[in-house]
Amino acid sequence: MTTEQRFDSFASFYPFYLGEHRNSISRRLHFIGTSIAVLLLLRALFTGEWLLLPIALGQGYAFAWVGHFFFEHNKPATFKFPLYSFMGDWRMWSDMLRGKVPF
Repeated sequence: MTTEQRFDSFASFYPFYLGEHRNSISRRLHFIGTSIAVLLLLRALFTGEWLLLPIALGQGYAFAWVGHFFFEHNKPATFKFPLYSFMGDWRMWSDMLRGKVPF
């Protein structure tokens, strides 16, 4: 990725995002982290335990970053494209659930 790389839409960003997640272990770690985040978010909504919200966010990123640093050997796109990367994680999670992206 060059420092000048820009994306004018999420649609143009998502193929790049998938390219940064070629390693199956990394994708699985992302899926696990996002799934745990979903469970924590639901628990917070149903119980009012609002301290779970930052924990959900933090642990979701923790799983993803382990995948990048130890298996992908790249820097997470979060550092340069935070919003699109956040959206990409949810899209990839959804695509994995639907069988569009392999585990």
